[in-house]
Amino acid sequence: MTGRKSQQGFALLTVLWMLAFLSLLGTGVLAGARQNTQRVRNLIDAASVRATSEAALQQTIFALLDPSERRWRVDGSLRELRLGDSRATVQVTDESGKVNPNIAAPELLEALLVQLGVDRRSAARHAAAIVQWRSPAQDAAAAAARAQLYAAAGRDVLPPGTLFDSLDDLAAVVGMTPALQARLRPHLSLFTKADPDRSTTDPVVAAALGLPTPAAAPRDAPGESAVVTVIIRVNGPRGTRYAEQISLRLNGRTDVRRFEILAREVMPWPPGPSSDLRGARAMSG
Repeated sequence: MTGRKSQQGFALLTVLWMLAFLSLLGTGVLAGARQNTQRVRNLIDAASVRATSEAALQQTIFALLDPSERRWRVDGSLRELRLGDSRATVQVTDESGKVNPNIAAPELLEALLVQLGVDRRSAARHAAAIVQWRSPAQDAAAAAARAQLYAAAGRDVLPPGTLFDSLDDLAAVVGMTPALQARLRPHLSLFTKADPDRSTTDPVVAAALGLPTPAAAPRDAPGESAVVTVIIRVNGPRGTRYAEQISLRLNGRTDVRRFEILAREVMPWPPGPSSDLRGARAMSG
């Protein structure tokens, strides 16, 4: 009798251990399933905001090339688009009012840096370094001097003596800091073919040119050709956010290739008032 009770107790203990094991196993499976579900949801949300940004870009291009009076003006204003469960803000600015570091004279680069708060001596040094980057060395001695300068600054890359391929290349210029590059970038463009338009609405560039503070005058749709910057910020479902910047060449008077995407890059979500939708014009999408 005692043996039978012992066997029953052992069997009960075995069952309890098995139930505990199955409970732990089930908990682990459920936790893994939740993680996988969240991972899939995150991927879907990321794809959704990217698709929304693409839709906003296409609608922007259509609105800029619209021949009617409803076309968008290139005035830097914020426009809100509602696309499904997401909303996007679009800002379009004219590239012709920016400084091209590939062609700008050192005096203009220096003046621009001064307007950004750099002291004049440092501004002259930075401007000379930018010009040096894009200019081939005149002889072996000049090349050796450049190499020594960059080695002393701990730079791994030497000035190639060719034009900047990207504004990101500015980071490699001797003396350039991330903070200074970030301040410069909004006022630069690699897609202009001349000095900034003197009707620029960029107050920093206008001051660098010695012009009075410009009024925010809207610009019409492009004529034969124009380069614009489009910044798109998307607020998606469940708090998902996405921002990107696109440089476009618009051909307003040709039936062939009405637009061309020159550059496209993802941006960090910007803090501050410019990242929200306050002051944006609401438009259906």
